[in-house]
Amino acid sequence: MNFNFELILTVLFILTAVFWIINYFIVKKQDGFIEFIASMAPVLGIVLLLRSFIVEPFQIPSKSMVPNLLVGDFILVNKFAYGLRLPVLRYKFYDFGKPQRGDVMVFFPPHDDRYFIKRLIGLPGDEVRVIEGVVYINGRQISQKVSGDSASPNHIIMNERLSESEHKIQKRLSPTRLSLNHTAIVPDGHFFMLGDNRDNSSDSRVWGPVPEDRLVGKAFARWMFWDAFLSLPSFRRVGWLN
Repeated sequence: MNFNFELILTVLFILTAVFWIINYFIVKKQDGFIEFIASMAPVLGIVLLLRSFIVEPFQIPSKSMVPNLLVGDFILVNKFAYGLRLPVLRYKFYDFGKPQRGDVMVFFPPHDDRYFIKRLIGLPGDEVRVIEGVVYINGRQISQKVSGDSASPNHIIMNERLSESEHKIQKRLSPTRLSLNHTAIVPDGHFFMLGDNRDNSSDSRVWGPVPEDRLVGKAFARWMFWDAFLSLPSFRRVGWLN
């Protein structure tokens, strides 16, 4: 998720739009270099519109969301779930929909301008504690039950329930430093994120809560799996995200 395609796409659209204006109002030719470049503007504009305001694809780069998302999964992200933002500038010009506890979210963390994906655990004002791998929100222990799915010898997969949302998480049998004892109060306008792979995730336990203006959208589906350039893409993992 390190490639800033949105910025490149925006720049290309602006350049081709300038050529379109020049060709339409000044040159007025039906062939030639200027007309060729100008013809790309409508296509780039539609792609930019879809990616910026409707839905955007991403590829999972790390193991932090195992067992729900694997390295090589391609996901779809709803870009209007938490309001509409201008591309690149990230300025929200239309607000509707609020983040819900349990959402799988794409965002920019406070310390980095790369895309990250984690699960929303803590809302503004919440006290979030992680003690020996168990999450407590405002003093209430979040339900975790052992799942029947397999895991590596040193890990266990569990079903975790946040409000009405239930999802799988992976934990080490012996919690690492990340999960032993962490407490945070979520400030107003911020959100506390955790990876589903609780002992192998750089998240809000490391770099703090995420400001609201750095949210990108809500991940809602897997649509393809492709983990190596020379391999064939697979659609066996297609499905909705919990």
